[in-house]
Amino acid sequence: MKVSTLTGALVGSAAFVRASVPTISAVGNKFFTEDGSQFFIKGVAYQLSPDDPLIDGDQCARDVELMKTLGVNTIRVYHVDATANHDSCMSALADAGIYTLIDLDTFTSYILSPTVSGASWTQDQYDSYAAVIDAFAGYDNVLGFFVGNEVIAQASQSQAAPYIKAAAADMKAYRDKKKYRNIPIGYSAADIAELRPMLQDYLTCGGKPEETIDFFSLNSYEWCDPSTYATSGYTNLEAMAKDYPVPIFFSETGCNTPGPRTFDDQTAIFGPEMNADWSGSIIYEWIQEANNYGLITYGNGEKSDNAPRSGTPKPMTPDFANLKAQWATLTPKGVASADYDPKSVSTRDCPASTASGWLVDGNVPLPTVGSDVTYEVPSNTPASGAAAPTSTAETGKSAATGKTAGTGTAATGTAATGTAATGTATTGTSTKSATGTAASSAATGAASSFFQASGASAILAGAVMALTLLL
Repeated sequence: MKVSTLTGALVGSAAFVRASVPTISAVGNKFFTEDGSQFFIKGVAYQLSPDDPLIDGDQCARDVELMKTLGVNTIRVYHVDATANHDSCMSALADAGIYTLIDLDTFTSYILSPTVSGASWTQDQYDSYAAVIDAFAGYDNVLGFFVGNEVIAQASQSQAAPYIKAAAADMKAYRDKKKYRNIPIGYSAADIAELRPMLQDYLTCGGKPEETIDFFSLNSYEWCDPSTYATSGYTNLEAMAKDYPVPIFFSETGCNTPGPRTFDDQTAIFGPEMNADWSGSIIYEWIQEANNYGLITYGNGEKSDNAPRSGTPKPMTPDFANLKAQWATLTPKGVASADYDPKSVSTRDCPASTASGWLVDGNVPLPTVGSDVTYEVPSNTPASGAAAPTSTAETGKSAATGKTAGTGTAATGTAATGTAATGTATTGTSTKSATGTAASSAATGAASSFFQASGASAILAGAVMALTLLL
């Protein structure tokens, strides 16, 4: 079904920025720079919530200088304003050799909360996602786009998976239609043990590259000190990633329980245990907030969401130094693209539905624009959609608690070329606790969100539902 789009109104000024970094592409299960070197992500989550952090060029320049000393080569940005100018920040990042991974959701394009008991997609959301791609496609240091973040935040929400897959398919179709370079488009998943293997496989199954994700990433807080590769649950993650058909990496990691963080997990991720299958990690997060995950502070290290959001960044002690020391010694070479055969990996079989909660049976047709799905939310599901404990339950260890508002709500969606897009998302992502308590408490607590904690979010959700376009 043909879908009308807004294609030209919000094209960014990225094309006018001088390229200073080689572009990156996804080939098989690895990222490669255009000069043929394998690329491993050493990233930080970077968000000046609730503002787009890529608008203030002066602030970007200050942050970039300290990022360089840390060893950062990638940042993740959860929300951007597609109508703003990002040239200054993107140039500062490129000059420092730093790439960006950008979520396509914005403050006005969240997918409806699972508390509404369903997943759906509207034309307005599609246009918003497309506008973000338009705004950033011309920057050579865009590593990729996320079509969703923790859309499936609980085991009861697996029926949203086809919407995630459709979102990726439609955004890839839009990218190709506009003749942009082949920027990888993928998904950032919550670490839900009972769904993880099925979701990973489903998003890459079916044998049609145009309908599958270009990369898969995981928000995981399994490795909490003191721990080891064997006891953390990472052995399970590696087993599921073995010969995965697309690049896989940690889109959030860095448990702060009990603290301070030593980042010993980085030795496994970048070492021989995992670097043949994993493409690196993004540490949560750059800015110190109430959740106590910050690597830097603009104030005096206050554990407050009201702490200064700009200024001269100062390292948090000892976390910043600990991560810097780890990354300085971890420099995997990987494989040259000329020596790599992408046929050594293949797409996975589409998983059948299971009694444990995976409710998508095989290679189901992707939703079309205007489609929705209704599913029952269990009575013990937190009203906010807070994420369930991650797969650390497999090893008897609870994970770090949920994320703060800075991580952006789950989102997905887009439509084009007849496939629909979207998936449900929480109106706020799972919250990482300010106290560093275990995920079991986060799973029962309310999620933090930019728009949550009032009846206004329910009103907004209803209004968005009313605007759904059935084509």
